[in-house]
Amino acid sequence: MTTRIFERSVVPGDDPPRRLHPDRGLPDRVFRGVLRGGGGLVLAIMLLVGGFLTYRAWQALSVAEWDFVTTEAWEPEGGHFGIAAVLVGTVLIAMVAIVFAVPLALGTALYISEYAPPRIRQTLISVVDLMAAVPSVVYGLWGLFFFQGHVVTVSRWISTYFGWIPLFKVDGADPRDPLATATVYTSSTFIAGMVVSLMVAPIICSVVREVFSQAPVGEREGAYALGANRWGMIRSVVLPFGKGGMIGGTMLGLGRALGETIAVYLIISPVFVIQPHILQNGTSSVSSLIALRYGEASPMGMSALMAAGLALFLMTLVVNFAASSIVARSRSGATSDS
Repeated sequence: MTTRIFERSVVPGDDPPRRLHPDRGLPDRVFRGVLRGGGGLVLAIMLLVGGFLTYRAWQALSVAEWDFVTTEAWEPEGGHFGIAAVLVGTVLIAMVAIVFAVPLALGTALYISEYAPPRIRQTLISVVDLMAAVPSVVYGLWGLFFFQGHVVTVSRWISTYFGWIPLFKVDGADPRDPLATATVYTSSTFIAGMVVSLMVAPIICSVVREVFSQAPVGEREGAYALGANRWGMIRSVVLPFGKGGMIGGTMLGLGRALGETIAVYLIISPVFVIQPHILQNGTSSVSSLIALRYGEASPMGMSALMAAGLALFLMTLVVNFAASSIVARSRSGATSDS
């Protein structure tokens, strides 16, 4: 079969086709200007914060140089200081928090968006949002005076049966002695991470729930039409669609966990050596170091604290930028932007 393609012939003297331009009135121009101004203001504030921290940290960085990243001790007056120990502690506390927060947040988000009855769905959303609004000092006091005493038993059980794994080893603990002191398990990375997980779980849950709710209705109905049950529809439609949102929400929660201060400061027992055993007493973090030493810092000590704050600022900035990039590149992120 022959297909004919008809084209409009251009006759000399005819007017060329006009190009259409959107009519941007005053409201559109004002709205665009406000958005650009807001974005530029946020970027300017970030640059000012980074510049301020760099300026105040320059004295300490010029003394410590590259040893600032590899030194475990914190003796600014003696010129021997670094963030190796507190950086490892920060990352370990954040990793423990993410391990507990992500399954809890994903399960809650799935239940709210897919299983919860409509009459209680809004109530559950409000409760999750309310958890994110609770001050961190409340979580810290709860973790110190109530939660820690109950988790010590769990820490002892894990170290007894899984102490052969270096991460769960506890120096000085005797699993065969039921009367052994429990202080070796208190103020640990494990306890601090579990408390922080309750603080970041609502953030992850809110992001993931919003992404799950945007899964295309047509694809949901198509999965049901092909004979899938509810879990089959979730597994084949909702979870693949929200994969970018799950990763992005997790990284946003990680950024929050890296910078948590008061709750961690109240729970941990600061040590300035690399402590890889998460169940053992003693750890530290960059934010708790700043809170602990800020009031008594000398000029050199203050500059060293500013350098530690600069390292934390850059680390959280990288994590949040990576999260935004992942969400923007995902299918769910592209749908929400359209």
